[in-house]
Amino acid sequence: MGLAHMGPEFLEVASRRREAVLAGHRGDEDGARLALSDPDAGVRGCGLGALARMGALRPGDMRAALSSPVASLRRRACDIAALSPGLAGTATELSKLLQDPDAGVVEAACYALGEVLDSTAGHPISDEERGRSTRALGGTVREHPEALCREAAVAALGAIGDQEALPAVLAALADKPAIRRRAVVALAAFDGPLVSVALERALDDRDWQVRQVAQDLLERRPRERR
Repeated sequence: MGLAHMGPEFLEVASRRREAVLAGHRGDEDGARLALSDPDAGVRGCGLGALARMGALRPGDMRAALSSPVASLRRRACDIAALSPGLAGTATELSKLLQDPDAGVVEAACYALGEVLDSTAGHPISDEERGRSTRALGGTVREHPEALCREAAVAALGAIGDQEALPAVLAALADKPAIRRRAVVALAAFDGPLVSVALERALDDRDWQVRQVAQDLLERRPRERR
């Protein structure tokens, strides 16, 4: 269906979304901020992305979007948070979304936390915030009813590589095949005898991909790490 067949309200919203996106390319912060107060969640998401593009995103902007009553905007905010990890307080706000009723939001929040808390990235996050977020991800691995959310949480813990997360990753090795595969990959970020024992056991897993990853990791691990 062409634009000529769309109603005037649809066309007006589409125009505002376009202007919000263009504001990011033009460096028009005022235009992007105007979009944040738009009644349409899609326009607000475009405004948030525009501010991120020009490096003008503020912690308050992110908090407002992550706490939006609209699930699609919360998901969009998670995606943007993953690309803007230096914002103060973002990890705490993302951790709250691990309890979100929308599974898509939880999955997006897990991914964003993995990016924000990535131990190799050197983002200015306090030990307290990092520990709290890591524990929240561990709870998602163990308790969330949606497999995709548990899988995303395991992947995030692997990206973070915090030793405190190891028990949750090990617990995931008893989950569904896709989650076991993600968990055995995540073990590459951890050290210690428990990791070696888990990899050895994974060699007998029912899923061939789990067995293959475990074998590859064991072959690459220096003997002193086993």
